[in-house]
Amino acid sequence: MSVERIPYLLERMRQAATDAQLMIDGVNKEEFLASVILQRAVGMSLLMASEIASQLIKIHPEFTLEHPEFPWGAMRGMRSRIAHGYFDIDLDKVWATAKDDVPDLLNRLDLVRNWRAEGE
Repeated sequence: MSVERIPYLLERMRQAATDAQLMIDGVNKEEFLASVILQRAVGMSLLMASEIASQLIKIHPEFTLEHPEFPWGAMRGMRSRIAHGYFDIDLDKVWATAKDDVPDLLNRLDLVRNWRAEGE
C-alpha cells in the first residue's frame, strides 16, 4: 500500500477518536456505565481508531517507527481486547481510554498533520 494512504488513515483515526470524545462530552462515568448504547458506541469508535493503528503497524511499519510518540502497541492491544472480548470488555478501561487517552491521541494526530503540512 502506498505511503500516500497514510494521511487518509490518520484522518480516519482522528474521526473515530473525535467521535468517541464527542459521545462522552458532558457525560460522567456513572452515566456511561448505565448506558449500553453509549458503551457500545464509544467502544466501536475506539475499535475503529485502534484498527487503523493496527493497519499502520502492519502496512507502514516505517511510519510507526518514525513516530514513537504514539502508543502503537497499546492501541493494537485495545483493538484486540474490544474485538475479541465481546462480553468481557473492561468498561472502566474503555471509559479511561476515551476520557484520558483520546484527547492526547488527538493532539498527537494534530502535530503529525501539521508536521506533514510543513514538510519537515
